[in-house]
Amino acid sequence: GRDSLLTLLIGWRALQKRFVDLSEDERKAKTAAMMSAFYMPSRYSSDHTSQCAETICQELGVPFKVVPIEDAFNREADIARTMVGGDLTGLTQQNIQARLRSLRMWNWSNTSGALFLQTGNMSEKALGYTTVGGDLEGAYSVIANLPKTVVIALIERLYRRFGFEGIKMTMSTMAGPELAENQSGESELMPFEVLDACLYLYASEKLATDEVARALPSLFPDHDPAQLSAWATKFTRLFTQSIFKWVQAPLAIHVGSLELDRERALQLPVVQRTEWTGK
Repeated sequence: GRDSLLTLLIGWRALQKRFVDLSEDERKAKTAAMMSAFYMPSRYSSDHTSQCAETICQELGVPFKVVPIEDAFNREADIARTMVGGDLTGLTQQNIQARLRSLRMWNWSNTSGALFLQTGNMSEKALGYTTVGGDLEGAYSVIANLPKTVVIALIERLYRRFGFEGIKMTMSTMAGPELAENQSGESELMPFEVLDACLYLYASEKLATDEVARALPSLFPDHDPAQLSAWATKFTRLFTQSIFKWVQAPLAIHVGSLELDRERALQLPVVQRTEWTGK
């Protein structure tokens, strides 16, 4: 996907700059020795996504390994059904896939001594569109402070500069985690440009929900104001519900004026009631 692609490109670009004095062949050898990429498909992973990943890795010279999780997913799902005594929710089945991938990445990192790069962006992290113990995991994140629209803009810039076919292929896919059939991030959340506007207005400018709703129509005059208001309400609800998630995220590069890890004023205490009682 786009987030994994940008993370890969940043890692690759860092090596190119670090070893700029070496010849092209020597830099390729360093890339092959110092980077690894893994593709862990399940039943929901598309052939096109696999081709995108393999193509960009070939272009960059990054070793690429396919490690399916389908058998492990079936085993874990069966065990979970035994534990709960019934069927699993769709969300649980999605999370099993994400957590299997994270477990394997940690095992690889522990044994190889390599740095496990987490691939989540700030927009989805802020709304909890990520899995604790799954894709939220990692030792270091290079894009956790980049809103989704910035992720897309940076990928497009890198495509204009380098012209990699793998970038073009990836950008032609629907943006989604592929943990269920025909999954779309924008359909499950909201349009990314609206999401990032809400993120800026609410988390950075500290506007209240109703103030965000009143500000959005001037930014998006082509959208129905009622729909924008609904998205503003959805954003603030998901944001506050997801604070417990994003405070568990790995260290990240600070590249902008907003960093969730520093927004302590936005963190709410975990309580069940809004009033205190006592004797």
